[in-house]
Amino acid sequence: MSADIDTEVSMEQGPPGVDVSQPNPARMYDYALGGAHNFAVDRDAFDRLAEIDPDAPLVGRTNRAFLRRAVRYCLGRGVRQFLDLGSGIPTEGNVHEIAQTAAPDARVVYVDNEPVAVSHTRQILRGNDLADIVPADMRDVREVLAAPETRRQLDLDQPVALMMVAVLHYVSDQDDPAAVIAAYREHLPPGSVLVLSHTTSDQANPELVAELERLFSDSPNPVTHRTEAEVRALLAGTQLVDPGLVWTPLWRPDGRELLDDEPHRSGTYAAVAEL
Repeated sequence: MSADIDTEVSMEQGPPGVDVSQPNPARMYDYALGGAHNFAVDRDAFDRLAEIDPDAPLVGRTNRAFLRRAVRYCLGRGVRQFLDLGSGIPTEGNVHEIAQTAAPDARVVYVDNEPVAVSHTRQILRGNDLADIVPADMRDVREVLAAPETRRQLDLDQPVALMMVAVLHYVSDQDDPAAVIAAYREHLPPGSVLVLSHTTSDQANPELVAELERLFSDSPNPVTHRTEAEVRALLAGTQLVDPGLVWTPLWRPDGRELLDDEPHRSGTYAAVAEL
């Protein structure tokens, strides 16, 4: 993102083509993680969410911690290519930062269709020849895989870590998230890995669920919370890596994790699977 765009963001005026009249999940997540690339409408929406569910700020933080551990796991398996779908705004602890610190030859392709996320990602990747972003809807598998950025960075004959971290709950049942996963899997070779996390309402009381549904019902990006069984169904045909499908703080913790004593408060299931 250029200095001009940063100035516009700070003034609550979006770059050309950015709708700042409605909240956007990528910018809300950026705010939740302490980022600066968000607008008043995003902060207001997330603050309302936190009023309904006081654990909401912890959901983003535990999810980002899971992402970091999962990237390191993939590197340990020898995977050096990452396709991060619905990557959002790459605040601290993003995929290329983690991967390339441990393995300088790691290649990363981010995918997002939110203009602020795309602009800011391009800015922070300037000078990084092994990482890029595709401005596309992750549901359009053909467009993502045929994009020049993808073709330049990734060798689809070699294993790829397919990152679907906190994104599939924005894919409705009508858009068939299982089919989206299957379409990507068709193009990935043996040795590839799926990294997935997905929000749920399994841990919430019915009144809270109803309030959350009302909050997101009029959003341009409605959320589909899925049960443990529904998330497990999305992983059908893969081989889950131990410890399987668990709450995010319980997936291979590497120290004292947030909510490790009450992991259900993360509100998110996580898994890594061999494809």
